[in-house]
Amino acid sequence: MELRRAHAGDAEAVGDIYNAEVTRSTVTFDLVPRTRAENLAWIEEHQGAHPAVVAVEGGVVAGFGSLSPFRERPAYSTTVEDSVYVDRSFRGRGIGSLLLAELVRLATHHGFHTVVARISGDNAASVALHARQGFELVGVEREVGRKFGHWIDVTVMQRMLKG
Repeated sequence: MELRRAHAGDAEAVGDIYNAEVTRSTVTFDLVPRTRAENLAWIEEHQGAHPAVVAVEGGVVAGFGSLSPFRERPAYSTTVEDSVYVDRSFRGRGIGSLLLAELVRLATHHGFHTVVARISGDNAASVALHARQGFELVGVEREVGRKFGHWIDVTVMQRMLKG
């Protein structure tokens, strides 16, 4: 398994993984699949201190993750939010753990103070993944999303970084 920074050549694979979740699940609150151009722009935005990384197995992008600014206001600049997505055919192989560990490493390297995860209420696998990586539950936002005709909670987890 190779972990590396995402680049423009990954836009289609990242889009395929993400759009499958947009159309089939509540793990993202997006309602419309992203276009190739939107995926290219997303990858471009996730460079530097807010990177996107991909996990590649046998030349195939098996999953990706990213760090994003937590909020726009300057006082939040030392906090980032993580996202991790694994292709359905690659789940159960520890790829999510590898991606999240790399994101935590990169967040620490870039001098961030804390990482926040906002997880849709029915995504027990992501809650467990984050707990295994040292994230703690800090709250639940009740019925803040609506998708497929259902209200969805968001579980908020946080990991303080050393440094």
